[in-house]
Amino acid sequence: MTISRASLIAVAGAVMLPAVASAQTVMQINSSLPEGSFAHVFLQEYESRLEAAAPDEIDVQIFMSNTLGKEEDVLQGLGFGTHQASLSASAVSQINTRTSIFDLPYLFEDRAAVQTFIDSPAGEMLADGFDGTGMVLAAVWDNGFRQITNNVRPVVTPADLDGLKIRTPTNRQRVEMFNTLGANATPLSFGEVYSALDQGTIDGQENPANVVDTAKLFEVQDYMSLSNHVYLPTFLVIGEPFLASLDDDLRETVLSVAREVAPWTFEWGETTDAKTIEALADKLEINEIDFAAFQAAAAPLYESPTFVDVIGADMIAETKAALGIE
Repeated sequence: MTISRASLIAVAGAVMLPAVASAQTVMQINSSLPEGSFAHVFLQEYESRLEAAAPDEIDVQIFMSNTLGKEEDVLQGLGFGTHQASLSASAVSQINTRTSIFDLPYLFEDRAAVQTFIDSPAGEMLADGFDGTGMVLAAVWDNGFRQITNNVRPVVTPADLDGLKIRTPTNRQRVEMFNTLGANATPLSFGEVYSALDQGTIDGQENPANVVDTAKLFEVQDYMSLSNHVYLPTFLVIGEPFLASLDDDLRETVLSVAREVAPWTFEWGETTDAKTIEALADKLEINEIDFAAFQAAAAPLYESPTFVDVIGADMIAETKAALGIE
């Protein structure tokens, strides 16, 4: 049987296809949050932009709900080269304690202040805290501000917190913060919060507005005060072994696109928060707070060993300077 030259070319092309596909770099990114969460939205935006910026060079694969393993194990694996990237939040504080700067209350009045911090020497100091950990901070993305809800009264000034039993995470910094502001901090796992509020074991809690909405806490709360007491970011961290495996141009693209996505995440968070709060206004009473009064009441915490010994006095001083806080 005679095979035509055209057929040989077609066969050769078909044989070559897998080789072209395999030349594409795979970048797997882990997140502890579920599909449909804000983290998933952010990672999909990053995937779209990065694959457009480096067509046929990289295949971004997103794994939500810790599909690649426990978040702590994934972060450890970044340095070993067994994992490539992770979008994480508070878990990175075990690796880079400077990221605990975000536990300081009333540090950031709005998202613009967060972006000012990121672009300042304090932001560089934060990134430098990952040196020697086996990972690189590619970008700081949005997450959101925490708000106070309760069943007793609107919280406008610190005096309004007096005597209120406010649920906090099992976090020493958050417990000390609420006790300092006059509340009775009550650490509980999140799974217990709804029933504790329903039964009156606690008066209130603190979480981002989207949690108040999705966890239906508005069913067992009367007031939400837009306290913005703590801002939480997410950190896109990438393993050094993975970055070292890339050529110079692709490595720079991976990192630069991560930075380019950052402002978009803050805009998305701002818009989504506004929509969520607007929707919640039909379900519970919402009020603004006296931010300056709360910031003044929280000032002693900036010198508390609970915060300073973890974050570092130099990190706190550099951050305050970047934000113009005396």
